Amino acid sequence: MTSPVSPASIKSAAPITGDGADPFEGILQRIAEGAVERDRSRLHPVEALRELKNARFGALSLPRDEGGGGAGLRGVIEQAIRLATADANVAHIFRNHFLFVERFLVAGPDERGAEWRRAVLDGAIFGLASTELDRKQTGGASDFSTLLTPDGDGYRLTGRKYYSTGTFYADFVLVRATIPGEGGASIVVPTDRDGIERIDDWDGIGQRVTGSGTTVFDNVAVQPREVLPDGGNPPYLLPFTSTLAQVYVTAIIVGILKAAERDAATLLKGRGRNFYFAPSERTVEDPILLQAIGRISSDAFAAELAVLAAADALERVSIARAEGRTDLEERAHEASLIAAKAKIVVDELALRSTTALFDVGGASAALRERGLDRHWRNARTLASHNPASYKALAVGGYEINGTRLPSLGFF
Repeated sequence: MTSPVSPASIKSAAPITGDGADPFEGILQRIAEGAVERDRSRLHPVEALRELKNARFGALSLPRDEGGGGAGLRGVIEQAIRLATADANVAHIFRNHFLFVERFLVAGPDERGAEWRRAVLDGAIFGLASTELDRKQTGGASDFSTLLTPDGDGYRLTGRKYYSTGTFYADFVLVRATIPGEGGASIVVPTDRDGIERIDDWDGIGQRVTGSGTTVFDNVAVQPREVLPDGGNPPYLLPFTSTLAQVYVTAIIVGILKAAERDAATLLKGRGRNFYFAPSERTVEDPILLQAIGRISSDAFAAELAVLAAADALERVSIARAEGRTDLEERAHEASLIAAKAKIVVDELALRSTTALFDVGGASAALRERGLDRHWRNARTLASHNPASYKALAVGGYEINGTRLPSLGFF
């Protein structure tokens, strides 16, 4: 499935306001209004992304005096929840973007990042192309089939990537590849460069328009300044540097749960009929339906607290890194552990409540025009990215035997 939309057509510009006003409130409302139709008809969120880029949503964590949002990692996660409540697809597009900003512009800035920093401040979105289906492991440390080979004063990049979340809409993409005889490397290139093809072929039951399809690199020219070799233990490869990506996904699931809470209340207030054998003729007084609403609301409350606790733990890691503390890895492990526990709980609460939503509305809640099924489909799809069963196993191993969590991707 290729899209009629040109992914390079989304441009940017204006600064985040500095007067205490919320620059995203109106945007989020408009995004929410179109969420059902975009999901149902598989429409790309071009206008939503244009507005977010103009408001510099992707620059949330960069300093305010540079034109960024001045938010810490908790602030990023709070805004991710808000965006996911409006539309989980749009929120997911920014997952790899914020991971890129944290790894390359905040945690490990260098002179090569100046261009990328300016791009983010101008509204650019960064995607990721890492996954290869011919690898025997999902994540972990092994060579990539995608190759970066020397070519004169530069390189050539050739390979095929899958699940490239956000890349279809991105202005730049970070690619993981192997330099023959040297090892791994990260390459950051503009997505409109000759030889790059972005294919909108993600066919999941949920997260339908997240730009998570295939990315092909056919002999793409790469400049030396666009290459970051893995050698030298760079900051972006330190243990547990992928935890933010996992917390961000969990935050999207929290947003889905909050959207289900919102829609459940709207559904019940607008429901005029009830079963003849129900304990109350009026649905808004039916104790069974009110109990269902109470559980969904409580699930949303607990889920949000859990993911914000994980965000706070990540914030402590960021502060420790800035202070040059020697216990950085221990703090990072603690944040990963909290993130894993949050995911285990949030996944269960979200799937329970997005199912209970249909108990509130009855058969009419299943009408396609309402689009309420998208909440369960999106939550189920996101939760499947990184099964909670493996997270629970890892947490149990640590609690009982002191076995440390895996330190690479997915933790």
